[in-house]
Amino acid sequence: MYAEHKPQDGIARWVECTWTIEPAGPVRAFPVRPDGCMDLLYSRDAGLAIVGPMTREQRFDLAAGDQRTGLRFRPGMARSFLGIGAAELCDRVVPLSDVIGKAAHEVRSRLDAAASNRERREILLQAVKAAGLQDDAVHRAIDAMTRFHGEVNVDWAADQAGMSARQFQRRCKEESGLAPKQLARILRFRRACRLAERGESWLRVAAEAGYFDQAHLIRDFREFTGTTPVSDFSKTGEAAIG
Repeated sequence: MYAEHKPQDGIARWVECTWTIEPAGPVRAFPVRPDGCMDLLYSRDAGLAIVGPMTREQRFDLAAGDQRTGLRFRPGMARSFLGIGAAELCDRVVPLSDVIGKAAHEVRSRLDAAASNRERREILLQAVKAAGLQDDAVHRAIDAMTRFHGEVNVDWAADQAGMSARQFQRRCKEESGLAPKQLARILRFRRACRLAERGESWLRVAAEAGYFDQAHLIRDFREFTGTTPVSDFSKTGEAAIG
């Protein structure tokens, strides 16, 4: 019921993907975990909103036939489009019109008139392209953190941005909504979740994602989701999430 679509190269610097979700039946407590990203989110009923960076898993109920279309910014790449510090949106879902004003109403009108999810995804991409986004050394440093799944020294990231650690901490929070160390932890956690989805054991997940040990992974998992990964090696040797 959920599908992602990679953008063309021209916008891929800023946008990780567009996506759609169309449940055939009702879904209760659909989980959305922290990933360091911000999303534009559209549905006919709820309108057009910006989903801020998350520090904890959130769950959403979806009705049968509910169609939602989204655009996911790469970590640290949404502020140029929004015009406000990302930290103001942390753990919030806010109508886009409250952030960018009249321009959001124009985009929503086009989305309401669109005949397909494919057309809606393209409208969201065009809205971001039209903003004329520009990157700088801070964006490039955050991009390096993302490419290495948070497994970088924060002082090294600050050096890439040509800043002191304190300056980079302030700018990273403005751009991504998260302090550098917190962003690094969430990026590492995101990688761990992806490895687990492939059926890797939690022992291997912890090692590949850069955790000291399984206990270290469990602490982060509990903090970000409120639950713990439960391993059952007696049958398959692989882990399940519980």
